[in-house]
Amino acid sequence: MNRTRVHWIEGEGLPKHSMVLEAVPGVGNVGKILVDGLIEKHPSRTIGWILHPDFPPHATMSDEGLIGPPRLDILDVILPNGESVCIVTGVMQPMTAPGQFEVAESILRLASDSGASRLLVLAGLAAEPECRAIYAVCSDRGFRKDLEKGDIDVSRSQPEGGMIGVAGMVLSLSATLGVPALGVIAETVGASSDVLAADRMAKWIEQAFEVPLDLDLDTTKETAAKLMEKIGGDGSIEDYLAMEETEASSDFYV
Repeated sequence: MNRTRVHWIEGEGLPKHSMVLEAVPGVGNVGKILVDGLIEKHPSRTIGWILHPDFPPHATMSDEGLIGPPRLDILDVILPNGESVCIVTGVMQPMTAPGQFEVAESILRLASDSGASRLLVLAGLAAEPECRAIYAVCSDRGFRKDLEKGDIDVSRSQPEGGMIGVAGMVLSLSATLGVPALGVIAETVGASSDVLAADRMAKWIEQAFEVPLDLDLDTTKETAAKLMEKIGGDGSIEDYLAMEETEASSDFYV
């Protein structure tokens, strides 16, 4: 039995046939910076919460002065061309393997029920400073073939170490529920908030799927600074951007 509960604030499901982006904090916080940048820059509204008993038991105060449960937020974002993009994000994920599996399965069911055009799982991969590749990864042969017909190069060797957490479960389980899911993995130096990798990821998505995310480095810098205040991190964004060389993290990515 899946213990995940979805609390709808507006409506009863995801916008129909939209693209879904999933990102939580991880190595470099690459995907998280990107989705938070979209939420900050474009018209957005929270339409639901994903709740699970294995989230860290930490209720938090909102900007409106209301205390809320630990959760992932579901947001509807309107891009400059009028298209709706659905974002699933938060600053946490379940602390147990069963909880991560159940939340991932629920995200996939939401995408399936809405007929999502595609689900992009956004993450960072620890690498050396000179490495700046973006890898596309999927779990379904048929979807991979469709992507390659559209001139998207799908990796067959990276990430060599695999994926952990909700991100890994969403992507690897997607084929079992018939959801067209793609991992978009950016190499990162593993700094607390790698705004340069997030910027590269945004441009890759724009080119691959012809969607106007309309993000820039200034947007991602501001977003990263807010994220570092929320979840913690050493140093400032300015310090990071001024670095000529830094060591890569050895952590797995999520």
